Amino acid sequence: MNIRTNYFISALSILTLTVLLSGCDNAKENSPTPQKEKITIATSGAPSPFTTVNDKGELIGYDIEVVKAVFAQLPQYEINFEVTEFPSVLAGLDSQRYQVGANNYAMNEKRKEKYFYSSPIFMNQYVIAVAENNDSINRFSDLKGKSTEVSPGLNYATALELYNEQHPDNPVNIIYSEADLLPVLQHVETGQYDFQLIDKVMLSQYISEHNLKLKSIDLSNEDAERIASPYSYLLISKGKKGEQLTKDINQGIQKIINNGELSEISIHYFGADYSPKQ
Repeated sequence: MNIRTNYFISALSILTLTVLLSGCDNAKENSPTPQKEKITIATSGAPSPFTTVNDKGELIGYDIEVVKAVFAQLPQYEINFEVTEFPSVLAGLDSQRYQVGANNYAMNEKRKEKYFYSSPIFMNQYVIAVAENNDSINRFSDLKGKSTEVSPGLNYATALELYNEQHPDNPVNIIYSEADLLPVLQHVETGQYDFQLIDKVMLSQYISEHNLKLKSIDLSNEDAERIASPYSYLLISKGKKGEQLTKDINQGIQKIINNGELSEISIHYFGADYSPKQ
């Protein structure tokens, strides 16, 4: 075999290899991009500062920013938010119209049967809000016979309902209402109702922003446990992919705890770090 023949074979081999590699590159370029799983997060848009719609019509708040930060760690998902009535958030999770609920949810045994809970995203401290001149309430046991206004289904309502079952002789007078938190607190301020159970950080913010004449009474650990464990969570629908979604969300939560992003979001909204330490 002469030099010219060898050169021809080598050139042919190089050409064949180039075509094959080019075909591989084209196959990569033409391969379909993995489709992201769409996740709808439902919220009622209240209470502020956990979830709210600002003057520009934008959905903002602690829970909202936490959800965005968590899913930024999960590129396999594409998220969108939907604002609806508070009871409709849970109804939508039941029907799997929504996959996640973001609404400052505390742990609740009844809810735990129906939904998956994420890892905690906020450390709560429960207090009793009363008017500044109200000296008749100093602890949870003083709530017997007193009146309060609360949304049905909230952990506060559940705690008071259970307390009434245990103390039927002098129950708390529970007035169910879908009113926003500000008028509810104003009703306590004016004496229309005696008290409101609430998160300490939320009460402090409302007193500061709206100059409310209210004071805060800390609950003992035992009384706080009547309401819920001292954390809030995201709720996840128990659909067929709910277990995997919960696992992924928890991984995302751990990542933003580790990188300090959760602390930054808390400081932005509350001026202090209320992120759970895990």
